[in-house]
Amino acid sequence: MRRLYSCLMFAGLMTMPASGADWLTDGGNPQRTAWQKDEHILSPSNVKGMQILWKLQLDNKPQQMHSLFPPLVIDHLKTSAGDKQVAIVSGISDNIYAIDAVAGTVIWKKHFDYPEPANNRPGNDDPLCPEGALATPVIGPVNANGQRPVYALAGDGKLHTLNAADGEELSQPVQFMGANAKAYALNLWNNAIYTTTAQGCHGNPNQMWAMKLDDPTHKVMTASPKSGGLWGRTGAAIDSNGVAWAPTGDGRYEKDTQTYGNGLIGGKIFGDELKIADYFIPSNWSWLQKRDLDFQVTPAIFTYKGRELMVTASKECRVYLMDPKNPGGDDHQTPLDRTPLLCNEEVNFASAGIWGSMASWEDSKGTRWVLTPFWGPVHPKLKVPITNGPVTHGAVIAFKVEEKGGKLQLTPAWISRDMDQAEPPVVANGVVFAFGSGENTVQAYPELGLRDSSKMRIAASKHATFYALDGETGKELYSSGEQIKSWVHFGGLSVANGRVYLGTYDSILYCFGLPGTK
Repeated sequence: MRRLYSCLMFAGLMTMPASGADWLTDGGNPQRTAWQKDEHILSPSNVKGMQILWKLQLDNKPQQMHSLFPPLVIDHLKTSAGDKQVAIVSGISDNIYAIDAVAGTVIWKKHFDYPEPANNRPGNDDPLCPEGALATPVIGPVNANGQRPVYALAGDGKLHTLNAADGEELSQPVQFMGANAKAYALNLWNNAIYTTTAQGCHGNPNQMWAMKLDDPTHKVMTASPKSGGLWGRTGAAIDSNGVAWAPTGDGRYEKDTQTYGNGLIGGKIFGDELKIADYFIPSNWSWLQKRDLDFQVTPAIFTYKGRELMVTASKECRVYLMDPKNPGGDDHQTPLDRTPLLCNEEVNFASAGIWGSMASWEDSKGTRWVLTPFWGPVHPKLKVPITNGPVTHGAVIAFKVEEKGGKLQLTPAWISRDMDQAEPPVVANGVVFAFGSGENTVQAYPELGLRDSSKMRIAASKHATFYALDGETGKELYSSGEQIKSWVHFGGLSVANGRVYLGTYDSILYCFGLPGTK
């Protein structure tokens, strides 16, 4: 009888639907850790067998250097064609696509139509300020009608709420900001949408933005650092107290006037206002400003031994460890730890340093890891226990969060192989997925001086390469080699259910995984 019972139990488990994984926001969660906790297919032991499961050419037209943004993934979505695993992909030319993640086909497409904004710039060649929809959408929880909302910001500054199942509008769009603002990835917390803007593009201010989704007046709340631009790649990261943290880029710091350039601000909703609740400014902010070494990396927020922590970085090429409850101590300038220089010995403002966002995960032994990409050669004085070859173009470096002598610190653990402009990684089941963008990042030339030209950079860009690395050593387990034909600018990776996604400049969406993945 016991044997029969065991067999029946086994058969029951085999027929139960597997619980899958979602990726509902850029960076995987509101804290922007880029860690997929629910991956059970890909692992360090099998990723060497990865291949391109499918690639899909989309009809999105690139603008300047931008094209596709990181896909969002819903594991079980009820559609007219049945239960589907769906990837939601946004393109800069005001396009949203729903992709069947198994078949690699388009389920629906939504294009946002609106009159041409007055601030469009004919012949625009500026990679910093393209026209169009720049913010990665965010997917909300199932509503009372059983629908899954997709919140997307169009190029005219209107916030749309789409039904993930068919792309239809669930409510009237509302004006969130001006047209052609350079907005970054949307975040969702406690039924409020957050984003950030930078570069003052097309006359729009640089600030943090928020809107309560249940506010019938659709009041737009903002908080400004009064200097700099908030251009962390994945927008704001939100801690457990509802404080949205975002870097402020090149700017000045003046405590008396509450001016918080070249640092990190924490915005929080109080009633119907978004206010700066706290901030951090690096002690060498003035030096960073003079050399255009922006504090511009979206933080990752995580817990270590029950304590919430936060990490961020800048183009100077240092990583900062902070407590979001008191990020800079009494003077707002003293972090828990600051690493030595990881790269950028030459103080290059355009093609070296740390760009984009961070990642953090915890392994089965309870070790807390922090990851950052960087561009350019590794700093010659940096000492790392495990290396994986010489680094000249960029790499991913991993730290362990440790407590020594009663103080928390980031201890270097490994550095990856060389990557052509390493971009922010994502982590799943002990595997670090990363890529070199292949993008040309030169913004100044001996014969021309400062000239950041999309046309010149596009012509000189190469191709992206996707990698799978061992999460504990950084060892290369898989490389896409020459299979990806184009490059990436401000795109990114997403991972769920045995699939890793990457969109390239030519508007091709790649899906990597193991053969036979369903």
